Amino acid sequence: MPPPTLPSSPGLTLTPEPLTRTSFAPFGTAIIPPLPHNTTSAPDPLSSHPKHDLVPEPVAANQLSALKYSPISPLLNNYPGKCPSGKASEARMSMFSCFPRKLRTATTSGGNDTSASLFDVTILERHPYTTQTFSPLALSTDEETIYLVIVAPTLTGQTAIAKTDEGEKVTIRDPPDLSRIKAFWATGAQAVTYGAGTWHAPMVVVGTRRVDFVVSQFVNGVAEEDCQEVRFPQGLVVEVGSGGTRGEKVGVKARL
Repeated sequence: MPPPTLPSSPGLTLTPEPLTRTSFAPFGTAIIPPLPHNTTSAPDPLSSHPKHDLVPEPVAANQLSALKYSPISPLLNNYPGKCPSGKASEARMSMFSCFPRKLRTATTSGGNDTSASLFDVTILERHPYTTQTFSPLALSTDEETIYLVIVAPTLTGQTAIAKTDEGEKVTIRDPPDLSRIKAFWATGAQAVTYGAGTWHAPMVVVGTRRVDFVVSQFVNGVAEEDCQEVRFPQGLVVEVGSGGTRGEKVGVKARL
């Protein structure tokens, strides 16, 4: 059954920004390697290791051949004592093979006309009792492929009225705060953890090839407790590239 639709359109055009630990912190965790890609040996002494407020201090591991950062991201299971059904949950790892999305091309005006590649967001979902981590596999950082992370905080304690395709009114509890929705672009060197209850768009891959994600979360098999969805009329748009400018930052050209 399709999710219910909110009656009003947000009428927003979002420009994605680079995914960073700090910018994504209100919505979850951006999992980014703490060391530069070309680092081939552990810092000596270890105290000289690059520091970040959102990255745990590393410890030596694997006979001094590795650095361990723990915990790098939370694994929250809020089902016990909170989900209405009381049904027990379990940890679940899945794989999502996500293929490139079709983008809409539009002409922008303002001095000189240029074409823009747009993605229309028409659905958001959330997992109220669990974090959800997406970890890309086998995607190098220099390929012409990225993925978009589109998130909105929850209006905790509030409600919104939506309608089903049959016209029945449905109450949406803790709806998305579309006034604070944001979009980020991420590369194959980055993973993301959506915080429990954070509204987000289904994964959006942009580029020339599919991306396989290992997804980690908790589930209890009760559909409305594992995942809640809402639709809204067209009007929320992510501008993936305009004249190639934003896309070129991650190797995605205007032709996408």
